Amino acid sequence: MVRMLAAGLVVFALALAYRDTTAAGAGQGLSPGSHAGSLVVGGLERTYRLYVPSTHEKTRPLPLFIALHGGGGTGENMERLTAGGLNRLAARDGFIVVYPDGIDRHWNDGRGVPEYRAHRDNIDDVGFISALIDHLSLTPGIDRSRVYAAGISNGGLFAQRLARELSTRIAAIGVVAVSMSEQIARMRPPARPISVLLMPGTEDPLVPWGGGDIGFRGGRSVGKVLSVAETVAAWAAINRCPQGPNVTYEPDRDPNDGTRVRREAYGPCAEGTEVVLFAVEGGGHTWPGGWQYLPERVIGRTSRDIDANQVLWGFLRKHAIRP
Repeated sequence: MVRMLAAGLVVFALALAYRDTTAAGAGQGLSPGSHAGSLVVGGLERTYRLYVPSTHEKTRPLPLFIALHGGGGTGENMERLTAGGLNRLAARDGFIVVYPDGIDRHWNDGRGVPEYRAHRDNIDDVGFISALIDHLSLTPGIDRSRVYAAGISNGGLFAQRLARELSTRIAAIGVVAVSMSEQIARMRPPARPISVLLMPGTEDPLVPWGGGDIGFRGGRSVGKVLSVAETVAAWAAINRCPQGPNVTYEPDRDPNDGTRVRREAYGPCAEGTEVVLFAVEGGGHTWPGGWQYLPERVIGRTSRDIDANQVLWGFLRKHAIRP
């Protein structure tokens, strides 16, 4: 398992033809509950898990939360990593959650790692997510102005690629346990300002807080990232934010977890956007409040001072694409 982690970015873990295999299919309405589904994009069958709250009314479109697993993971793993928290929030507040699957457990985030098929074959994952949004929009199921993406590690890098390339379709993003890769930093800016929340750990053993090689110390590198400070500065510049954040600390809800969470908020930025950093001091390559999927000695600490599900949803839900 450790070998898989070292080889992957995360450790746990348009000619389109649609073919849906679930009761949540196009033309059938989005029926409440959890579903496994698929569609064909660019000749490849792409799979996903979908959660629709029981409060869903087909006449009232709901926000869509795209939850992106990390390298070596799956949509099902992502649902487990969140400890079912996103589904519970969706049931309470009324939004739809989709957990898509990367090809061979990875997303094409642009790093070009040859060992990963998604990278080696230049899989069009941006096209897949765009097609998935279209697919779920074939019924009056989702509010197309309130589509969000958030992910961990490889999924967090991919969320940033989506922000660059699909900013007219994605309203805001969340990024956990990773900063910005050098490749994403060189991509074209988004077509519009887009709100970004970042949630990295200062003691992440795979993605260094200060930037550099991705991977375990002394192991093989699978790309390079900017420092967290450079990543925040890059998004703040893209969104034309005012200089100087508002800095506060979250309550220390679990004094025994070895972490504190510092919040740095930049805004208001262009077109009502914002950039917010939740710096998990002492945190590792983990989802705060979620499943400790590997021992602390391997991936570091999971903060219990915040719930990443609640923080992400509370941030994302404030934003919508303006007509």
